[in-house]
Amino acid sequence: MMTDQTVPTVDVEAPDAPRRFAFVLLDQFTLLCYSCAVESLRIANRMAGKTLYDWRVIGEGGERAVCSAGTAFNLDGGLDETKRGETVVICGGIDVATATTKPVLNWIRREARRGTVFGGLCTAGYTLARAGLLDGKRATIHWENQDSFLEEFEEVELTKSVFVIDGKTFTTAGGTASIDLMLKFIADDHGEELAGAVADQLIYTTIRTDQDTQRLSVPTRIGVRHPKLSSVIQMMENNIEEPQSPSILAKDVGMSTRQLERLFRRYLNRSPKRYYMELRLQKARNLLMQTDMSVINVALACGFASPSHFSKCYRAQYNTTPYRERGAQATRLAI
Repeated sequence: MMTDQTVPTVDVEAPDAPRRFAFVLLDQFTLLCYSCAVESLRIANRMAGKTLYDWRVIGEGGERAVCSAGTAFNLDGGLDETKRGETVVICGGIDVATATTKPVLNWIRREARRGTVFGGLCTAGYTLARAGLLDGKRATIHWENQDSFLEEFEEVELTKSVFVIDGKTFTTAGGTASIDLMLKFIADDHGEELAGAVADQLIYTTIRTDQDTQRLSVPTRIGVRHPKLSSVIQMMENNIEEPQSPSILAKDVGMSTRQLERLFRRYLNRSPKRYYMELRLQKARNLLMQTDMSVINVALACGFASPSHFSKCYRAQYNTTPYRERGAQATRLAI
């Protein structure tokens, strides 16, 4: 039988007081992001044999919060005044715009004026941005929410990093990025040896830094390792609002248009034009689902000069119109 006595400990100096965290669970928060953060702190305490960190779980209403997987969590309290030296971590998830209520925003702004350090896990970067805490700062958010975030918060320097720490704010991209962030805190507070020991306990073999990006590389994502094909796809992803013609894309990688056509047909079973259209429509769908941008503005943001052409292409891809998609989303959120 395994007991805590069988676990090797790391010799670290006991702090005068544990570092305190307050995790704020928004409605429909992502369980993985929250659990990865808390487990990293718990294991740090266990490996050190000392209480280096403690935390409480709070939220609007002060009674319970339900994660996106449907599990309910009892809260330790509501949105009261933070304790001295406490770091607040907002945990976001599905439909973060609705979960970012006025009481939550007012509380964040009030506590930020008191000098409290704030962080956002997963989509909670949106909440911090809405509160004005990320103006003029670097931040990150889950890749699926990046398009809508860029449209709404132009004053934030959005990156594709797994996590970002900028002054008194920090943000993560979601998923297991919470582990990387907490390992960074543990290493800064108590040394690399303890952070490495925590990673080993988590079976976490590659610790990422704020220089690592959250999405797989283009070759890994598409399952094809062809440098020119990857370069063209990267150019397409970087030029959604003003699409480049296949001839220009081909010229930029030293190919003829016909060679580029053959390359896409061989590896992706579609033409460059079709692949580009799918990228643009995918971004359009994200914007329709995640923002209140008008359909016309969504069309323009995705390189469609004509709303009628946008609607025709969207229907061909998703078997519904942009207007009906927006209406269906509103109905889902109202349920």
